[in-house]
Amino acid sequence: MDETPPENVFIAPSIDVSQLLSGKSYSYHSPVPQVLTDDGNTTPCVLGVDEAGRGPVLGPMVYALLYLPLSMHRSLLATTHRFDDSKVLTPQVRSNLMQKLCTPSTDLQQSCGWATRVMSPRDISAGMLKPGVLYNLNQQAMDTTIELIKEVFARGVNVTEIYIDTIGPPQTYQAKLSRIFPTTSITVAKKADSLYPCVSAASVCAKVTRDAALEVCYRAYTQGAGSLSTAADEGWGSGYPSDARCSNWLKRTIDPIFGWGNICRFSWATAKDLLEATKGHAVQVDWPSQEEEEEVMLVTDYFGAEHGKDVNEMVGWFGGSVGEEVF
Repeated sequence: MDETPPENVFIAPSIDVSQLLSGKSYSYHSPVPQVLTDDGNTTPCVLGVDEAGRGPVLGPMVYALLYLPLSMHRSLLATTHRFDDSKVLTPQVRSNLMQKLCTPSTDLQQSCGWATRVMSPRDISAGMLKPGVLYNLNQQAMDTTIELIKEVFARGVNVTEIYIDTIGPPQTYQAKLSRIFPTTSITVAKKADSLYPCVSAASVCAKVTRDAALEVCYRAYTQGAGSLSTAADEGWGSGYPSDARCSNWLKRTIDPIFGWGNICRFSWATAKDLLEATKGHAVQVDWPSQEEEEEVMLVTDYFGAEHGKDVNEMVGWFGGSVGEEVF
């Protein structure tokens, strides 16, 4: 994917600059729309879920959902505003739709609620690289989806139908979600962002949030680029490994100790290969082996019996009883 984030993308309320720059993941929920609160949240609603930024080596992955009254699903989203899979909409159209969704008094803002989860590159990589624990991107994505939906239910929204763009085998994913949300009709399908308007709208929320997140991070990078201003001027492109602008930026700006900071997913092969390349600029670090770690003395070793003596563990820790000669 070669698309570069658009200039002057709409900065939605889902953008938290301090959280983004600190490398933290975070969630955002819009207010529950007025058409739902006016009737005490009894209106049946449809909810769609999609993501943006699954494959890039740079920037966050964003999950988004959007919900609205079931009766307005296709008429408002597809007929009136022509939402579609975000990948087939131009950046300007996506940005305009998102701005309408966030502007008070518009029909979208009054009828639709939405939420995002910005999954930071640091947290994605930490999960994937954690020793002894397999927490791949599919598992992280599924957990994120479940938590976002639970948070909508917790706000009292009467969600009766859920549509999700699949992140794996649709049947397996759908069965798991049906067990978690047994009273809700759930459909998990490939290309759901083209089939169901609520998923199309969620994909727009996710894509515009990711585009804005990249712009905010890039702006912060260029302001502190200093001697790297030439690299900054050439840009980092879309953040995808297949984008030559992205791969060239990674090569030009690698820090020998810290790599690329919070913007980079270090668990991606693109980053690992650059860091580990023999002709690269990164400093090689030799971490202690497990055997070497086992030889390191514990703090408790200083309070026990003399090394090498076979002494009861409890006696070695608390000390033996004193003899009569002490008294």
